[in-house]
Amino acid sequence: MSPPLSVDEALAHILDGVEPTPVERVAIEAAHRRTLAEPLAALLTQPPFDASAMDGYAVRAADVAGLPATLALIGIAAAGHPFAGSVEAGEAVRIFTGAPLPAGADAVVIQENAVAEPTGSAGTTVIVREGVPDLDNVRPTGFDFRAGEVLLGPARRLGPRELSLAAAMGHSSLPVRRRPRVAIISTGDELLLPGSRPGPGQIISSNHLGVAALAQSAGAQAHFVGIARDTRESLEEHFAQADGAEVIVTIGGASVGDHDLVGPVLRARGMVLSFWKIAMRPGKPLMFGRLGTARVLGLPGNPVSSLVCARVFLVPLLRALLGEPAHDARPLEARAGVALEPNGPRQHYMRATTAAGGDGLPVVIPVRSQDSSLLAPLAQADCLLIRPPHAPIAPEGALVPILPLDF
Repeated sequence: MSPPLSVDEALAHILDGVEPTPVERVAIEAAHRRTLAEPLAALLTQPPFDASAMDGYAVRAADVAGLPATLALIGIAAAGHPFAGSVEAGEAVRIFTGAPLPAGADAVVIQENAVAEPTGSAGTTVIVREGVPDLDNVRPTGFDFRAGEVLLGPARRLGPRELSLAAAMGHSSLPVRRRPRVAIISTGDELLLPGSRPGPGQIISSNHLGVAALAQSAGAQAHFVGIARDTRESLEEHFAQADGAEVIVTIGGASVGDHDLVGPVLRARGMVLSFWKIAMRPGKPLMFGRLGTARVLGLPGNPVSSLVCARVFLVPLLRALLGEPAHDARPLEARAGVALEPNGPRQHYMRATTAAGGDGLPVVIPVRSQDSSLLAPLAQADCLLIRPPHAPIAPEGALVPILPLDF
């Protein structure tokens, strides 16, 4: 029997040959957390005109080269209400932030440095008493960006900043990757839906909720097909409902026990098995194969094993289907807050918490129990502390890799 694959080998199998999902166009209001599929160029120039960055007076710089300077006030310019005329020598226009700079003016005197005084029938004069106009008081045309500039690249996840920029660029709809479809199937005679009252030997199914939440956070459209019972007929029925998914996730039943029917039923449906165990703790009984164009990921039934494997393998797969770099698969660096025991032959993903460290790196401490059935310690954790196979003792303060649970 061949030895279990390493985590890196298993992930390479899972990601091999992944093609991004097709492109679709969605309204910008519906594009939050979607993944941009194409380079996005500005359709507009921003700002489209020289604009005042301050409240004050639009003037000719030459007229205020010597102070004090007295100018004739000839009009007002406000955002959305530009001054239609032109500023000539010895003239000024009252201007407000965001207003276009009038023709003829090339500077803005801030209002704190000037005073307007009525002069009877002759109108109003502006006396500039102090200060030199700052170049920053005027935002020149295209100061932010110009039409034709590519400002957002493909594979960019669209958050609040990106959406604001895209709207300012003139876009009302955006080309994004279609969300990968993930079908999730829990298996087991002992499982009940949340809200049920368990009878003898029964437990509440919870893993599917965490796996679905991880998939949605990664940008997928997750669909819970239901709980398949430990019969070929029930599994067949549930797998039929998963047709059309890019990823089929099963939870439980993927080992080699008498009641573990997931693998045999899937192989009978045409799945080509890639592997079914890996050198990982928790999560050794992990299955992966291909069923037509779908990728099948069989997660362990233990709650912690299921969620840890989904974080380590499902999230990078979904990122790849969206055309995004698999940056979430790369661990970060932290310092061990306590001494860590040597590790065995399987890569260990210890549930752990982090706190701020004095040198800028987080300090990581494992939670009280690493039992793969305990959800309460997992909920307390904010990362996975990775112990490579056969890692020696790590003293307190040693650099160790961690994988954040939230992303």
